[in-house]
Amino acid sequence: MVFVLVVVAPLGFVPSRRCACGGQGSGLGALGRYSPTSGLALRGCHEKRSVVGGGHQRAVRSAPATNFGPVPRGKPIRSTDRPKTGQPCGVPRVLVIDNYDSFVYNLVQYLGELGAEPIVVRNDALSVADAVALRPDAVLLSPGPGRPEDAGILCEAIPAFAGVVPVFGVCLGHQAIGHVYGADVVRAPELMHGKTSMVEHDGLGVFAGLTSPLEATRYHSLVIDPATLPACLEVTARTRDGIIMGVRHRELAVEGVQFHPESILTAGGHDLLRNFLGGIRV
Repeated sequence: MVFVLVVVAPLGFVPSRRCACGGQGSGLGALGRYSPTSGLALRGCHEKRSVVGGGHQRAVRSAPATNFGPVPRGKPIRSTDRPKTGQPCGVPRVLVIDNYDSFVYNLVQYLGELGAEPIVVRNDALSVADAVALRPDAVLLSPGPGRPEDAGILCEAIPAFAGVVPVFGVCLGHQAIGHVYGADVVRAPELMHGKTSMVEHDGLGVFAGLTSPLEATRYHSLVIDPATLPACLEVTARTRDGIIMGVRHRELAVEGVQFHPESILTAGGHDLLRNFLGGIRV
């Protein structure tokens, strides 16, 4: 007689995994609210796994650049418009679009320490309309593997929120800003994974009050091509060999950095995120 033992995982459990840039995945569900006191995210729904299956990441063919066209602008979101969350009045709610990065919860930890209420959603777990319905005070576009146009709602979310609430992109999120507004995202001259560079910046926006140059940690193989940068974007930071490390929209509160402010080896990362939160109106 043969006995078979069946182990059933708890409802909502999502196995952790590694992303392309290395490091262990978060293993968290598709929608979670982060508690800075506990360091845990509370799962709100099951995760969709559109590009991951069988424990291995499947290759995804790059899609051609998309023309998103004009997007209707809503009125700026006020704290009185938001759903009740139990947070004190005046606490900014930051929608974090998680692009399956190993270190997204380091960014979430920083936001919580700085007094924000992060709401984390996976980039393929909901529609742009669903994301807008959450009515955040700001949006953070996380790092992640792959190309911007393959990252769920990432690119569509930028024009949906731009001009309504501040938008800040990190690494892949930064590249998505360039892609959406017309720049080419190309292979970097040198792979930079866990390496630091000295970055010179303009001292404005998220760089306000930070020393220049600052030491920044880089994990990327793609960059925004400066030759294709559209007129609506300005370069805010570069490495000493001319690689774009930051861009900012000239008219909208949309800004991105190629490096990782959440890395312990990045100087002033906490202050950079504080500057981002300082531009939020609640």
